[in-house]
Amino acid sequence: MKRIGLIDIGSNTIRLVLFEYTEETGLKEIQNIKTPARLASFLDEDSVMEEEGIDNLIDILKSFKEIADQYEVSDLNPVATAAIRSSVNSDDIVKRVKEEIDLDIKVITGKEEAFFGFHAVTHTISTQDAVTIDIGGGSTELTFFEDKELIYSTSLPFGVVTLQEMFFDDREHNDKEAIKEAKEFIDKQLSNVRWLAKRRVHILAIGGSARNIARIHQSMVNYPIAGVHGYSMKKNDLDDVMKILTKTDGDNLDDIDGLSKDRSDIILPSLLVFQKLYEIVDAKGFKFSRKGLREGMAMHLISKEAPYAFNKYRIYEDALNELANDFKLQKVVYDKRIEITERLYHELNRHDIINISKHDKYLMKNAAKIFYLGEFIDRDATSQHTFYLIANSNINGIVHRDRVRLALIASFKNKTLLKFYAEDLGWFDDDDINLLLSLGSILKFSNALNISHTNIVQDMYLEEHEDEFVLTVEYKGDSIAEKYQSIRQKKHIEKILNKDLSIIFTEA
Repeated sequence: MKRIGLIDIGSNTIRLVLFEYTEETGLKEIQNIKTPARLASFLDEDSVMEEEGIDNLIDILKSFKEIADQYEVSDLNPVATAAIRSSVNSDDIVKRVKEEIDLDIKVITGKEEAFFGFHAVTHTISTQDAVTIDIGGGSTELTFFEDKELIYSTSLPFGVVTLQEMFFDDREHNDKEAIKEAKEFIDKQLSNVRWLAKRRVHILAIGGSARNIARIHQSMVNYPIAGVHGYSMKKNDLDDVMKILTKTDGDNLDDIDGLSKDRSDIILPSLLVFQKLYEIVDAKGFKFSRKGLREGMAMHLISKEAPYAFNKYRIYEDALNELANDFKLQKVVYDKRIEITERLYHELNRHDIINISKHDKYLMKNAAKIFYLGEFIDRDATSQHTFYLIANSNINGIVHRDRVRLALIASFKNKTLLKFYAEDLGWFDDDDINLLLSLGSILKFSNALNISHTNIVQDMYLEEHEDEFVLTVEYKGDSIAEKYQSIRQKKHIEKILNKDLSIIFTEA
């Protein structure tokens, strides 16, 4: 186990994030603390950081260092971005921090900042080609990647704090003239990035302002599950959030669900940037990443000691393995459950009883891996806990709709409960529910065939008779538990067969 800490010294906020890494459970965030600093506001007209800003920085870093010490962090990394990067006296700031609290601040370039954001996104979201944007307090980083390889990157010398100061200082947040001037400035800045136009890919947005916009929209549409990582919006969705922000008086901004009080005065400038970027890129959609600079740096640091720790081409598979390890699922057990599930599906498919897409079959196999993981919390409410945990967990590499479908299959107990979960969400029609019901039924019966976790099943084959189907199960070992449970659960398969099912156990 390795624990490292990142202190992200931004232009708007300073944040301490502590990570723990093991090969089994991957990279886990174990603490996340932020405090507003607005360091960019302490830069005078000559770009010198004022003493008050430096004193604030040192006080915050001292506090964060003490917290990291309590967590026994082996490696604490303070990283400074635009505010200190653009300070004429940045060397003096770094020197003072070293002398007073013995921390070595790394001032990274805009290119480095863009790279670490790209690194985090490509290792936690499955999108192959995209433009990324990370808008901070004092700078905006843009990248374009194709097949998960970085093609272009640019750092622009403005962020939400600088936009607010340039156009909205001493004005209302929704001042029409200020918005017009800001739009003209943003248009010019983005249009100067020659590689950006007409990429026609998704935009992946990183950072606190982006997450805030996603949360506002989720509140507007009563989004039924948790998490913004991988959440997707269209241009009209961004426009709808803008309408809410412009129609709301400054004194009432705090009443907007999802809007952080710390960002109420800077959220609109960030949205202006996103709207213009969407237009220039001619984007397919606008997605949000909860992972950015800090996660990218953490992965980079850990990879120095463990080169194969993170694989950007196996995001979803690795995330499921880590989830299984989090809940102490035994690999030998879930591997056998996957094997039985796949074998049973092929027998049903061979008789033209069920035929599903490769994508849905893959989803079913993944559900077999984490089937009933909620048993870890409470055996008497296994289905409920399984559905809630999977539906609301941040599982990298899978879109939200498939995450919920995964939860519905992996938590399957009966038709009534599945329909209760699904109808409460309102995402699925009757055809979707019937498919999920069939996949869940296969999985529930497959689990019964290894209920003792002793892996007795060696093979099986299905035969159709005039009035029934017969499933022959070849086994080695003691089959008493499997015989009992398979009889109890065969009703789920009989509904798919639309015939009675007899089960014969024979020694292999």
